[in-house]
Amino acid sequence: MRILGIDPGYGIVGFGIIDTDRNNEVVDFGVIETPKEDTLPVRLMRIEEALRVLFERYRPDEVAVEELFYFHNQTTVIPVAEARGVIILTAQKYCERLFEYTPMQIKQALTGNGRADKKQMQFMVKAVLGLEKIPKPDDAADALAVALCHSQINPTLNVNRI
Repeated sequence: MRILGIDPGYGIVGFGIIDTDRNNEVVDFGVIETPKEDTLPVRLMRIEEALRVLFERYRPDEVAVEELFYFHNQTTVIPVAEARGVIILTAQKYCERLFEYTPMQIKQALTGNGRADKKQMQFMVKAVLGLEKIPKPDDAADALAVALCHSQINPTLNVNRI
């Protein structure tokens, strides 16, 4: 089963694709970046277009998206929520098996500690996926963590557990 994990944003959207039939082998990871000088509607359109390309290229069986959490910067919470809406809509159009996880669920699934810090999470992504180094940028590592969380939590998947 191929899982696309997504770390939402409107400036940077992280994505990570793993194949559970191949022991959580990494298929691809990276980020979708939108130019700061573009208006929000144009940035949202660029996110949708880039996601469409990912769905058409990799044809994931399931999609896992990180839920929003409380933002300290209230000026960014609305654009991030709008971007997340575009992400969810696009995912639903191309893959009807959509799942959402809180940051705490993702941390708990990978480290056993729902309050793990970023370094712990990055170390576990690297270790579980058998990578030589921590995936960069951070948003891509976060997206791989979302995909791994889904592979661990979703009871319909028949894979080895961490």
